[in-house]
Amino acid sequence: MLFIDNTGITDASINLAIEEFALKNLPMDDSYLLFYINSPSIIIGKHQNTIEEINQEYVKDNNIQVVRRLSGGGAVYHDLGNLNFSFITKDDGQSFHNFLKFTQPVIDYLQSMGVNAELSGRNDLQVGERKISGNAQFSTRGRMFSHGTLMFDLNLDDVQASLNVNPEKFKSKSTKSVRSRVANIKELLGTDMTIEEFRDGLLRSIFGMEPSEVPQYKLTMDDWVRINEISKEHYQNWDWNYGLSPKSNVKHTRKFPAGLVDIRMDIEDSYIKDIKIYGDFFGVGDVADVENALRGKRYENAEVREALSGLDLKHYFGRIEPEDFIGLIFLEE
Repeated sequence: MLFIDNTGITDASINLAIEEFALKNLPMDDSYLLFYINSPSIIIGKHQNTIEEINQEYVKDNNIQVVRRLSGGGAVYHDLGNLNFSFITKDDGQSFHNFLKFTQPVIDYLQSMGVNAELSGRNDLQVGERKISGNAQFSTRGRMFSHGTLMFDLNLDDVQASLNVNPEKFKSKSTKSVRSRVANIKELLGTDMTIEEFRDGLLRSIFGMEPSEVPQYKLTMDDWVRINEISKEHYQNWDWNYGLSPKSNVKHTRKFPAGLVDIRMDIEDSYIKDIKIYGDFFGVGDVADVENALRGKRYENAEVREALSGLDLKHYFGRIEPEDFIGLIFLEE
């Protein structure tokens, strides 16, 4: 495994472009580890409705950057107290959805520091009932990354104020606020350290050597040219980060084991004129395939069922049964 040094960049639109560049362009003879720290920003999951996920007034007033990532999952707040890690590797057919494989090195380091972290639920690292890390994955053309946050010394008030959390997420939880469900690693440590010291310790733990000795892939000038192009094409692009929401007169939302699925449909004369699927689920396929299969079809159970019959819905959403998805379209209990 090789380490990629992002040279201290804190612009989320560049850091996500580095990650995408590495995923799609670097030789897969090796796997790679990337660390990055972002200035105040909200990172939106691939399938989410940005406008509804953020507190727009607070984001604007506090100059918080909003960037959509490639991976699914939920929106997260980043600032200079948050360390992000990304493992970039081949997709061997066994690793997607296997969050433990990629978080175990992080768990081992945290436990060595006296922080009793463990993987909980779909993709979180928790200490007791409090979340300290969220993780997500993306796969394309035989390659994948598994990336996560480490809330080291995050401004938790900004987390609460900048995000709008769908109440569906809390239906099975006893706590009702983001602020009460998260914790900073720094407050759990038995010793005081900076985020840079924490990062170096994690690097040392993963590679088993001093940070100065860790083998690296050094980004070339040509690499940086392409990274900046990707940043402009994707992560600095309003259409990518926000996107246009189609008109809809039907909204059905439900939380499944795979995550939250939110379907918006424009039903006209009993036909699905337009459809958009949002959510924080993790899937390999592009949900546009599902949307295209349903667009123009009669809003009737048999026709919808026939339109979806050729699609493996688990490929797009993860753990979800066809009957449950069809039930959501018609909001059947």
